[in-house]
Amino acid sequence: MSCRSRSLVLLSLGALLGALLGSGPAWGQADAGTVAPEEPAPDAGTGRQETLITDTTRHTEAPLGRASSTVDRADLERRLPRSAPDALRWEPGVFVQQTAHAQGSAYVRGLTGQQTLALFDGVRLNTSTWRQGPNQYFFTLDSRSLDSVEVLRGGASTPYGSDALGGVLLAHPIEPPTTRTPLRPTLQLRGATADQERGGRLQVQGATERLGFIGGVGGRRVGLLESGGLVLNPSDGKLPEVPRFAPDERTQLGTGFDELTADGRLVWRFSEQDTLTAAAYLYRQYDAPRTDQCAPPFSRFDECMRYDEQFRTLAYVAWERTGPEGVSSRATLSWQRQHEQRIFDRPAFAVIDRGTDDVDTFGTTVRITPAIRTLAGRRLLLTFGGDGALDLVSSSALTRFLSLGAELQRSRGQYLDGSRYFTGGAFVDGAWQVHPRLTVRAGTRLGLALARASADPESGTQAVNGLWVPWVGHAGAEWRVTPALTLLAHLDHSFRAPNLDDLTSRQQTGPGFQFENAELGPERATTLDLGARMRSGPLSLEGWGFATRIHGAIIRRPRDVGDCPPSTPQCGSSWSRFQLVNAASDSVLYGLEGSARLRLPASLALQTGVAWAWGESPNPAEPPSNPAIPYASRVPLSRVPPLNGTAELLWSHPWGFSASAGLRWALMQERLAVADRSDARIPIGGTPGYAVVDLRASWRLGTRLVLAAVLENVTDAAYRSHGSSVNGPGRGVIVSLETTPF
Repeated sequence: MSCRSRSLVLLSLGALLGALLGSGPAWGQADAGTVAPEEPAPDAGTGRQETLITDTTRHTEAPLGRASSTVDRADLERRLPRSAPDALRWEPGVFVQQTAHAQGSAYVRGLTGQQTLALFDGVRLNTSTWRQGPNQYFFTLDSRSLDSVEVLRGGASTPYGSDALGGVLLAHPIEPPTTRTPLRPTLQLRGATADQERGGRLQVQGATERLGFIGGVGGRRVGLLESGGLVLNPSDGKLPEVPRFAPDERTQLGTGFDELTADGRLVWRFSEQDTLTAAAYLYRQYDAPRTDQCAPPFSRFDECMRYDEQFRTLAYVAWERTGPEGVSSRATLSWQRQHEQRIFDRPAFAVIDRGTDDVDTFGTTVRITPAIRTLAGRRLLLTFGGDGALDLVSSSALTRFLSLGAELQRSRGQYLDGSRYFTGGAFVDGAWQVHPRLTVRAGTRLGLALARASADPESGTQAVNGLWVPWVGHAGAEWRVTPALTLLAHLDHSFRAPNLDDLTSRQQTGPGFQFENAELGPERATTLDLGARMRSGPLSLEGWGFATRIHGAIIRRPRDVGDCPPSTPQCGSSWSRFQLVNAASDSVLYGLEGSARLRLPASLALQTGVAWAWGESPNPAEPPSNPAIPYASRVPLSRVPPLNGTAELLWSHPWGFSASAGLRWALMQERLAVADRSDARIPIGGTPGYAVVDLRASWRLGTRLVLAAVLENVTDAAYRSHGSSVNGPGRGVIVSLETTPF
């Protein structure tokens, strides 16, 4: 990093560390599950001040007394993110990786992909084909249809089930009006210079006394992404194999895509207590190259693997009832289809490989909260429910020989055709106010996971017949030391059953070719969180420390060419090969997170965040036969983000004007796992640090007009987020116009 970049980072760190010495709550959000300290609620019958256990100020699904933050609609309008993952870059404890410009994956406390859980309006988005590392599926949520995204950091399998080891992403859609409103159209237009993005959305909403509707259609065309320049290998100063650049050494090949979206949401309040929602959300992405495979490392520039079709369709109905004393219940039935068609074009060999995968998910959830009971004269609030999701997988692959005009249908696709997978369970969660200043929480879940896949003798694929019955739980306490200071402690035990991607898939990943292991067992994570929140006048602070121990972590073990399964020519020709295995001993993650918000005079506000994580796992490689060759029994955990943070200075005016300046920074990450060293997405020697500054301005004229603009990467810095295939955008402008004419 340059001296100027280091100075910006040190200023941000200094401001935050000075705040954290006083310990401390999440900026931009009240303590989920408790009323703000300046608004204590009297305990009926005693007159004493009690901590409320429910939060009625905003819609939230995050469990109580946990590390969390929220991106709301105002943040989305101000920051103008390119995607749903991009909207999370400013959240503490979250680091966003991009394998392609059309993809994005959020790392929460050093974990991502199938080790984090994503939900949309309470519907599970994770399927049994989500990959171990970063994946593109959260990108398939249209950020223009989102009202907010909550980030829950830390294990959360008790309320949400399998996969919630690192955290949970809770996306909430825009709701229709709740009062009588005539049908009103809204037109949104957007453009960006760094990638020539051109797009928009037409939205319509309205409501009668009991019926509300909101829906829209949108689309955009995104071109090649121009970066701030080259990011070189720290070890030798040479250019990494990915991404490939145009002659200007700024424009990145293997980027660009087309996108179409549509959604509709109908809400019927058919009684004072009952609401029925019917909704559908469609996402269609076309011609999106996977940058690290377009072209692949050490290959010709004209070879390219792209997602010809990346589709997601979600439809569901939900019944919600609000009863006396705040008791509410919600039941959901959903159907989701995830469709992918991949094309790998190799013109020099006149060969095209095509793979098509479809996953149909049928899901249901039932949730009742809070049911109020009394224990030892104090209030006990119970939340309980159950959920289940059944995946049906269709997968095929073929090779087309252009010179012969012939096609060869493979015996299996990336997954085994006809595979089935089920995950679900039942849980109960409780919060007991044992003292006006002390609340304890605990819960447990009994889960069930089933995996079924038939053998394929031609490709040497074993049958899968897995059954796991995990029992998990959590316990925590929240102690309000003073009206301004709250201390929190939480112990969580979560799980992730191996999915069909672990058990059956064969695919090209960043580190090389990865093949299946039908004998895998589940991952189990135990996390201890210690936190403090403080609110004193204009200052709000929050700090967390965590330690996670993962038993049976699924990691990549290097394999030789002779270990490749039959009928997989990609395995033998790959620069490296891996098989997923359960680690022989525990993996660990430690980290610190902090955030602060300070209200200043003249309608100014300063908010900062910082996060650090350190991970280690057993070495998946076998010890060398020659004892003179260096070998470590413990190695860094793969793709853990470096020390990183943000700082924002915001100004707003009652007339609707606002402006802000934002800094995102990260230090160099040189702690690399065995798989990281063969991953072309990571420069040789590690990923260099960076500091990026954005300037923003917006003007809102009531509900009629919103104008917003962002000058991104003001210094035109050349940078790359750790583990990404693409460098970040260079200096450019993003402009958005939203108008509701009547």
